Amino acid sequence: MAGEGTVEAAGGPAVIAGWMDKHREMYRRATKHPFVLSIRGGTVDLSSFKRWLEQDYVFVRGFVPFVASVLLKASRESDDETDMETILGGMASLYEELSWFRTEAFKWGLPLVDIIPRRANQDYCGFLRSLEEPEVDYTTTMVALWAIETVYQESFSLCLEDGSKTPPELMETCQRWGNAGFRGYCDSLRRIAERRLEMAQAGIQKNAEAAFERVLELEVSFWDMSSGSSPL
Repeated sequence: MAGEGTVEAAGGPAVIAGWMDKHREMYRRATKHPFVLSIRGGTVDLSSFKRWLEQDYVFVRGFVPFVASVLLKASRESDDETDMETILGGMASLYEELSWFRTEAFKWGLPLVDIIPRRANQDYCGFLRSLEEPEVDYTTTMVALWAIETVYQESFSLCLEDGSKTPPELMETCQRWGNAGFRGYCDSLRRIAERRLEMAQAGIQKNAEAAFERVLELEVSFWDMSSGSSPL
């Protein structure tokens, strides 16, 4: 996915803003999916939530090596040493996140063993593995990391808004990704992505946009799978 070409005239913030406008319908579907809105509205089928919990546990286990690969690329390619600190902070939290999944699964009577990843999950984890390849540039992987984390932050923050009817037993889940601290982390990732895009060649910007769009598609498929609205 490495790119060649001239440097893009627009700055990094303008690049991402342009993507958000260009792909706004897919972004809306990813961050305001009916599955998330059903949690917010208090109508979620708890069997769907349990499916999401199992499958997301599998996903996070595949997410860890991806984040590790972004950290490695930052150590080799970043022009700012604070990038590593930001990524490392997010990576460290994944250990606690996996522990939370196991505790939450116990509460719901889910063993979290021998889980068969569904097709949407397989596709998503396969995409992450493709980004881990050495030839994929740091800027593209950083954009993907920012997009993945941001979709969850924006989605679950909806369930914490005034007027939401989120079931009490799901409130901890929503707070985990919808809280202000996680939003700050996502904002930090965006600033890194914007800085990298500002200096990136046009080919790399194109690859990064493709990764951004693919993340949105995969997030929608994952929500569909969780809700049972898709056979995936």
